[in-house]
Amino acid sequence: MSSTILQNALHPIPVAVRGKGINITIIDPETGLERELIDANSGAAVSSVGHGDEEIKEAMRKAVDNLIYTFPIVAGNTASEKLGKFILDQAPGAFASALFTGSGSESVENAMKIMRKYHIENGEPQRVKFICRRQAYHGYTLGTLAISDNNKKVGMDEITLPKEQCPRVSQVYPYRNRKDGETLDQYSARLVQELDDTFKAAGPDTVIGFIAETVTGSTFGCQVPPPGYLDGCRDVCHKYGALFYLDEVMSGCGRMGSFHGWSRYMTGPGPDIQTNGKTLGAGYVTIAAVLIGNRIMDLFKAKKTVIQGAQTYHAHSFNCEVALAVQQKVKRDNLIGNIDTVGKYIGEKLRELQNETPFIGEVRGDGGFWGVEFVKDKATKEPFSPETKFGYKFMTKLFQKGCYSLTLDGTIDGVNGDHTILSPAFTITKEEVDTIVRLMGETLKELESEVEY
Repeated sequence: MSSTILQNALHPIPVAVRGKGINITIIDPETGLERELIDANSGAAVSSVGHGDEEIKEAMRKAVDNLIYTFPIVAGNTASEKLGKFILDQAPGAFASALFTGSGSESVENAMKIMRKYHIENGEPQRVKFICRRQAYHGYTLGTLAISDNNKKVGMDEITLPKEQCPRVSQVYPYRNRKDGETLDQYSARLVQELDDTFKAAGPDTVIGFIAETVTGSTFGCQVPPPGYLDGCRDVCHKYGALFYLDEVMSGCGRMGSFHGWSRYMTGPGPDIQTNGKTLGAGYVTIAAVLIGNRIMDLFKAKKTVIQGAQTYHAHSFNCEVALAVQQKVKRDNLIGNIDTVGKYIGEKLRELQNETPFIGEVRGDGGFWGVEFVKDKATKEPFSPETKFGYKFMTKLFQKGCYSLTLDGTIDGVNGDHTILSPAFTITKEEVDTIVRLMGETLKELESEVEY
């Protein structure tokens, strides 16, 4: 079957025709036949209420009746106001306003511009640098690629922000980067000190802010921050007059078992600015968000700041009304509580599997966001060579068994290593987890006779 869609036209992929809960029906690109597939990733950590939810479908029909298009710098709409209030109410005092966009990448781009605007309004136009982390992913636009660091940006460095404008610090990766005899607290303190040193080397008064994923996403799989790390990073930023920005496009809106992921890992105030996406609209609408904290908004209000550059579908009333229906259902049905509880079970079952296979070096994660790092040798943590394509073989075999799990390479440094991620809908049951982990185990068992280790 030929396709007019870019990715599918170049490399045939399945075509989804319907879905229910954590299951989707696809047309297999090889056979042309329909088959059922467990969506263990809810696409790319997108779904909360699951596929084909009847209540959300009805909310979409009502939203069509209420739809009126407004251009954000000319007129607002009640749907975006209601959604904004709902989100701000989930952490009273943490944020002062919201901006709704069409994608996570778009939100990150807007957050970068808002941070820059803050320093211009504050009389510090020389601040032009973003400190970011190695092995990070923040999107696939030119701006977001500049602050990212993984194999998706190969060949793109020449047309993004100069590297000098985006100094790097180490990623949080204790499995491979913690020193012998170093406690987790000591490791955390070392990373915070590295950030402080990087501010000094870059010129503290030239730095806009520090950007990090609260929990690492697709690049190397669901690494949660160690105790004290996020609070320490925030304090370093504020020490030098910079902004502290957390990207929760993948890990926010309940994915970690709390509405804001950082609330599980910080003891003090949250970030100055934050991005959300994916589970905000749960795949039913194209929506993401920028949440702006009081530090930024107080200055903007005092300066009577004008924000230039509203984009065509910002705060789109249909998207916002449907997203609000999703979030209200998630809250009413305690789906964040469910993914927190069942998420712990996911971790337990994956660690059981780790003990049964030679190929799982580490299981890491929290809530409904779990990563499995594959290795050739558990004792030495040696990865499979890129030529082995272990991750691809795992994903392909698992898919043939009727389950999809997002599996990527370049885990360690953009070239070496393989990992897979589980990020199911918040509605998942323990029985469904059992099925997913069983299929993963069968896949790994088959690979024992097919790869050298």
